[in-house]
Amino acid sequence: MRNLILIVDYYRIFFSAVFFALGATLGSFLNVVIYRLPKGESIVYPPSHCPHCGHKLVASDLIPIFSYIYLKGRCRYCNEKISIIYPLIEAITGITTALLFLKFGFSLDLLKYIIFACILIVIAMIDLNTGYVYDAIVIPSIFVGLAFSFFTIGFREAIFGAIFYGVLFVLIILISKLFYKEGGMGEGDLTAGIMIGAFLGLKLSIVSFILSFIFGSLVGILIMLFEKKDGKTQIPFVPYLALGAIVSVFLGGKLVSFYLQLF
Repeated sequence: MRNLILIVDYYRIFFSAVFFALGATLGSFLNVVIYRLPKGESIVYPPSHCPHCGHKLVASDLIPIFSYIYLKGRCRYCNEKISIIYPLIEAITGITTALLFLKFGFSLDLLKYIIFACILIVIAMIDLNTGYVYDAIVIPSIFVGLAFSFFTIGFREAIFGAIFYGVLFVLIILISKLFYKEGGMGEGDLTAGIMIGAFLGLKLSIVSFILSFIFGSLVGILIMLFEKKDGKTQIPFVPYLALGAIVSVFLGGKLVSFYLQLF
């Protein structure tokens, strides 16, 4: 029995490392999307190049995380600094992908949530950088989430999740416009929420929204305290939606069970 447990542990460790490497590689591609899409550039052509000198990068420059460390955070050709964001995105995607494997194993849920995590990382970073949420990413992703639901959570659950976020955010947008001329939430937040609901379903969507509200409120309070900004300062909300969604994937079921046990 002990030998069997060791074999299982080695199996999980080995494939966790494999999925970390896979995720880091995906993160490298996500960096391209995050950087190029707001600029209106193709994510396929031209090939990867230094954003400072434009020199085409070779394979040894593109090894996720390790190339950044080996090159000490500088371009091999012009010696300009490379943003720390690139390896961070690769590491976050790698860690998330490995954790998803540990939770779901080899399953359709694993594929679904890897795709979901990648979408969340892209829209969160673009919103953080530019304040925009691109329908070209979010709207097709809604249909991807609905398509997966037929084989995972159920189409009805996914529809209810999408409706939950849609109705909730429409109400928030309408109410916020009564107090702020520019409104407190944008249409990008609405479509991102619908997409999250389509992937998560109703139960996890409720957990996800509560978590995102808590995360957003805490960060907003800290920003007002340390940067002395007023309550009218607009803060991108999609990053908190993304964080709430991914945490709910891992812990949402346990949080729901814990809440139900209180009554």
